[in-house]
Parts: sequence; structure tokens; C-alpha cells
Amino acid sequence: MKRSTIGSCVSLFVVLTSGARAQAPVDSALANYIAAIRAIDGHAHPMRPIPPGAPADTEYDALPLDGIPPFPLPLRLRADNPEWRTAQHALYGVSLADTGARYRAALHNAVDRIKQQQGQGFPTWVLDRIGTDVMLSNRITLGPGLEPPRFRWVSFVDALMLPLDTHAEASRTPDTESLYPKEAKLLRRYLHDLGLPTLPPTLNGYLATVVVPTLRKQHENGAVALKFEAAYLRSLDFDAPDSVLAQRIYARYVAGGTPTRAEYKAVEDYLFREIAREAGRLGMAVQIHSTEGFGGFYMTHGSAPHLLEPALNDSSLRGTNFIIVHGGWPLVGETQSLLAKPNVYTDISAIAIFIQPTELAPVLRQWLGEWPEKVLFGTDAFEGGPEQGWPEVAWLGTTSARRALAIALTGMMRDGEIDRARAEVLARMVMRDNAIVAYRLPIPR
Repeated sequence: MKRSTIGSCVSLFVVLTSGARAQAPVDSALANYIAAIRAIDGHAHPMRPIPPGAPADTEYDALPLDGIPPFPLPLRLRADNPEWRTAQHALYGVSLADTGARYRAALHNAVDRIKQQQGQGFPTWVLDRIGTDVMLSNRITLGPGLEPPRFRWVSFVDALMLPLDTHAEASRTPDTESLYPKEAKLLRRYLHDLGLPTLPPTLNGYLATVVVPTLRKQHENGAVALKFEAAYLRSLDFDAPDSVLAQRIYARYVAGGTPTRAEYKAVEDYLFREIAREAGRLGMAVQIHSTEGFGGFYMTHGSAPHLLEPALNDSSLRGTNFIIVHGGWPLVGETQSLLAKPNVYTDISAIAIFIQPTELAPVLRQWLGEWPEKVLFGTDAFEGGPEQGWPEVAWLGTTSARRALAIALTGMMRDGEIDRARAEVLARMVMRDNAIVAYRLPIPR
């Protein structure tokens, strides 16, 4: 990032931090220090630059939600949130004095101009504008414009848990009716990439010829982690598997027929552990979605962090680093209790855009007071619409995270819990260093 860009970002950050709701003043020197940290965003969904006339980017998520029935958004993510205009001004320089159609035209022209100027470099330009060094990108593939070292791949693997017929699973709710076919399509893609026309007749064969080769191929292609979005499809209670039962169920249905919910769960529970174990062997971390979700039929109780404990206590998985993405929000206390496990981490992705920094700060302070080496920065930047694209979401999440961290650490300094030197260490841990450890990234601290 150019020095002038850093300076403008710092100035804007200080202005934003000074307005914290009835908060004691944020330490300005600490705020400046945090604003200048080259962050590692542990969880995002950036979009590829699309040349004129080229097909749209459809690989930003394995389970895009555009096919499910309409659902409400948190207040901060709604189109009338004035923070979007602040983001657009910071990113593209559009005037805050314009309104209505005049503003929209100015924004459209500014974005088009910058995208044309930057070409395939536009995503990197966005990272430079928000002070992010590396963005871990949850995508089916990265693609042009999202290359390492600035973008690192996090693959999707839920499809590998679903080798059998999913029609019964899909029919459970109007949401799952849309989501399960997307996983079936992704599994077909994985099979095609391996040159396999059909599934093998045994579960051991499926592991040996589909699961393991797919994970190794993803790792060879640069994936540093894999992600489970399972909470959109089922509960996170991955029970201790019965391998004999799972083998029997797979053999019974692989050629046809539909397993019961209990039968499918037994197969999924078994495959979850096998996938996580192989990820550890390859040095890949495992991200698990745990938070309130979008959609009218999302099972919030099924995404509770504590449901993961049987799997996290599996001694055969201790070589795998697990990241509870989205911090298990709003069950942040459950997440905190799981951080005592040596291979469990969490991040603030999504939380940083769902709630205000003044509300995120107490969460960070609570976590940092007990497990500071386990807390990671993330945004969950995604494409939210024509005027709330992934760059705006990334800006909002990054700015909010830095502000919340400044509030939390200022409070800890004021209460005598840490000194300034320790506050700076903790800030770098959250914004950068912890991610290097959790994801085993070959990046200098």
C-alpha cells in the first residue's frame, strides 16, 4: 500500500473511533497503530474481475443463497445503512454531498473507471485500500485476479459428505430444497475432475478414489484450508462414527434408493472425521460455519458451537486446526469455552458486519482476556448487491474490526490489565499473527 493511502485510512479510522457511543475516548496512538497493521483476513468471498461480455462469476460460494425464499437482513447490511456511503467514499472517492440518482450515477462511473484502470488487479487494489495484506478466500476456485500471495484459497468440502441420494434431505424445508442440489452439482464436478464416471461401490473405495484425491488436489492447487457450511444443511453434532454401519449404509444406497435421515447422518458423521483428519495430514486447517444464518428455515440451534465438542475432543483429529468462523455468534460464550482446546480457534468474520464496533468490543475483550492467541480477524466480505459489493463489505468489516479492537484494548489498558506494549502485541496477534499460526501460512509476521 502506498504511504498516502495508509495515511488516509488512518485518518478516517481515527475519526470513526472518536464517535464510539458514549464510550470513553479511544487511545488515538493505539488506534493509529491498529489502523496501520497489514491485516490477514481469514474469511471472505471476493469476486473475480469480469471483463465486458464474459460470464458472471458463479464460484464465490458453494451454497449461494440467491435461490432460497426472501429473508430479512441484519440492520447494518440493509441498503439504507449510511455506512455504505462512507465505504464508497473511502474506496472510490465519490462525494458525500451528492444524493439520489446523481449519487448513484457518480458511484457507477467511479467504480467502472477504477475497474477499467485496474483490470485484473482490481481485487488487489481493494486490499491495498483497506490495509489488508492477505485475504483467505472461500471459493469453489480462485480464478484470474485472485492469485496468491495476496489471495489464498479455502475450498468447500460439504459435497464430499453427500455421496448418496439427497432428495429426502432436500425436501425438508424450502431452503434445503435449493441448497442440496448445489452440493450434488459440486460433487459431480469433483468426480469429473478426477475422471470418475460413477461412484465406487464401497465407502473405503469412495475415500480412496474420491475424498482423499480431491483434498490432495485442492492442497496442491494452493488451498490452505477447507470449509464446512454444514449448518445450512444439518446440525453440527458430528457424533462418534460407527465405521461398520457407515460402510453398510453406503453399500446399500450407492447404486440407488434414498437413505433415512438417521442413515445419512451416520455416513456424514463418519466422512466428516475422515475429511478433517486428512486435512490435518495435509497441513490444511478446517473452517466450520457457526452462527445465526440467513434464510427463514435455518436451524439456529443446530449451529451452536458446543455441538462440535465430540468431534473437537477426538484425539485422532488433534493434528487438525479448527477455526469456528463467525465466532459462533451470538453464542460467543460457548465459543470461548472451546478455545481451551489446543487446536481450536475462532474469528470475528460476519460479527464485524452484523453488529456495531461498540458491541463487538466487549466480545473481543472477553476472548482476549483468556485466549488471546486463539482470536483471528475476518470480514466474511461477500457480494451483497450493486451498491454493497464485496469491497464495501470488506471495508465495513475491516474498519469495524479495527475500531472494536481499539475500544477493547483501550479499556484493558485503562483498567490496568495490560500495558501499551502488550496492547500492540495483542493487536498484531488478532489482525495478523494468529492467522499465520492457525493456517500455517508461509508469511512473515
